[in-house]
Amino acid sequence: MQPRTPLLLCVLLSQVLLLTSAEDLDCTPGFQQKVFHINQPAQFIEDQAILNLTFSDCKGNNKLHYEVSSPYFKVNDDGSLVALKNITAVGKTLFVHARTPHAEDMAELVIVGGKDIQGSLQVVDSDRPEGSKFRLTGKGVDQEPKGIFRINENTGSVSVTQTLDREMIATYQLFVETTDVNGKTLEGPVPLEVIVIDQNDNRPIFREGPYVGHVMEGSPTGTTVMRMTAFDADDPATDNALLRYNIRQQTPDKPSPNMFYIDPEKGDIVTVVSPALLDRETLENPKYELIIEAQDMAGLDVGLTGTATATIMIDDKNDHSPKFTKKEFQATVEEGAVGVIVNLTVEDKDDPATGAWRAAYTIINGNPGQSFEIHTNPQTNEGMLSVVKPLDYEISAFHTLLIKVENEDPLVPDVSYGPSSTATVHITVLDVNEGPVFYPDPMTVTRQENISVGSVLLTVNATDPDSLQHQTIRYSVYKDPAGWLNINPINGTVDTMAVLDRESPFVHNSVYTALFLAIDSGNPPATGTGTLLITLEDVNDNAPFIYPTVAEVCDDAKNLSVVILGASDKDLHPNTDPFKFEIHKQAVPDKVWKVSKINNTHALVSLLQNLNKANYHLPIMVTDSGKPPMTNITDLRVQVCSCKNSKVDCNAAGALHLSMTSLLLVSLFTLACL
Repeated sequence: MQPRTPLLLCVLLSQVLLLTSAEDLDCTPGFQQKVFHINQPAQFIEDQAILNLTFSDCKGNNKLHYEVSSPYFKVNDDGSLVALKNITAVGKTLFVHARTPHAEDMAELVIVGGKDIQGSLQVVDSDRPEGSKFRLTGKGVDQEPKGIFRINENTGSVSVTQTLDREMIATYQLFVETTDVNGKTLEGPVPLEVIVIDQNDNRPIFREGPYVGHVMEGSPTGTTVMRMTAFDADDPATDNALLRYNIRQQTPDKPSPNMFYIDPEKGDIVTVVSPALLDRETLENPKYELIIEAQDMAGLDVGLTGTATATIMIDDKNDHSPKFTKKEFQATVEEGAVGVIVNLTVEDKDDPATGAWRAAYTIINGNPGQSFEIHTNPQTNEGMLSVVKPLDYEISAFHTLLIKVENEDPLVPDVSYGPSSTATVHITVLDVNEGPVFYPDPMTVTRQENISVGSVLLTVNATDPDSLQHQTIRYSVYKDPAGWLNINPINGTVDTMAVLDRESPFVHNSVYTALFLAIDSGNPPATGTGTLLITLEDVNDNAPFIYPTVAEVCDDAKNLSVVILGASDKDLHPNTDPFKFEIHKQAVPDKVWKVSKINNTHALVSLLQNLNKANYHLPIMVTDSGKPPMTNITDLRVQVCSCKNSKVDCNAAGALHLSMTSLLLVSLFTLACL
């Protein structure tokens, strides 16, 4: 095996700047070299050139302007960096910011001591076999992202082929080895770490907007409103991401152009004016907009900036009580009417969108009968005073109410409600011609039906509520469905003009209803309505009647039962059942027909012998239990039919075609249902 020669790697730069190959890139705006290393001399001499900076905006560098992070240095128009006076120490780093209308960039000057710093990376092998080559591998070479770095295989010079972005990748771990002409590794691989030095190429940005803060009016000086924080993608270990905050603009700028202060390091916005100036009711606008700027490089002029808008709302507190616009209000209302009669107006300087402005009204005196109520109109904040129980002019023509107003939210401790928070409402009740009122209503009487025509039932009584007008009243019939009644228009006496009948269809549950009018002499006249309920007592004035009145029976029937009769009566007990059923014996032989009682309302009619086919008329006499009793005689028509081979022939006896069996079943069913 061929002996391996030690590989001596000399990293000539402790922090490496890798330059883009000029032959691969077009003109790139900015500094041609981003980082410079300067040996710290014993003293920087005034006006003595320290180094030359080369900046190009690729358009002629018109209006080129340089800024230096230290006030002790400047950059001349030719790009030379000089000290403004003799300086012995300036710190570790300087930044130079160059700007034209077309481009801007920043260069970093690192102050080091003792070493000769150059701007290249050279890999050196002091005893490398002839024909051997250098090979570079790792992330950024043959691993994604590929092709960023390359190495001169003969000299070992490592270069970068494209712009590096520290915010994407901050370090690259490469490996260097030497190979023979056949590609066989002779030495290595040896790790080579490439650290991308941060440039201040990212502006601070506010990422969490919109920014809205609230502060209560009258808050003490120094009250924290909100916090504004920005983000900078540059290296947080450097000043490139060291942010400072300030307020660039305040709108509006009244009553003070500096209403707020922002902590330059934390971003906390606090109030700086006195509580008296932070009065929402006296401010031109309770909303302030602040343009907040965040600047990196610890706020130095060379730092990049980003801005955002902070909106601050001055919130209302209840430091103003509502006040009535006047001490007394007037209202008129007709007696008997209900609804809103007056709107009470108030003033309140607080925010209309809050409970510090919304009014709550209370009637504190003059409403013992609870005839009035007051509610708040949510749009206008007015108090709507309403009559909820009709007022009576004859009882009281005037009312005086004492109304109190306060806010939904309590007042702050140092504010109280004053005398202007109450008002008096004078209400005048207007007299209205009211209709007469019947008493009692309804009126009730009880009479026997069939009382004689002209009988007096009662004298109605109606009074006029308008007692102060001394009006007369006339009466008339309004509704009398059966036409039975008459009323004296002067004195209100009601008598009968026809016979009262409890069994009339106009009577319901033995009660007859009529309506009367009472009309006063006002202009125009007013009318009142009264109801008369007449309870009619029953009189035995209706004879009972039987059902059915037709029956069939076979001429050869073995069962001589003819029909079950029922009886009914329109009267009430005790003028109805038990009924007495009989055959009117004066017209019918006793030995042919028979009537037998079944119960109080039914009886059985049967034959004592078979009859020939024919129609027979049997007079049935039924009597109720009234005192005196009433009797009714009804002819029962019995058809005696021929019944042979399950066929019933009643042609000779008439046109009825019901068998005796069917008739008995119907009759028994009727009896069972009673």
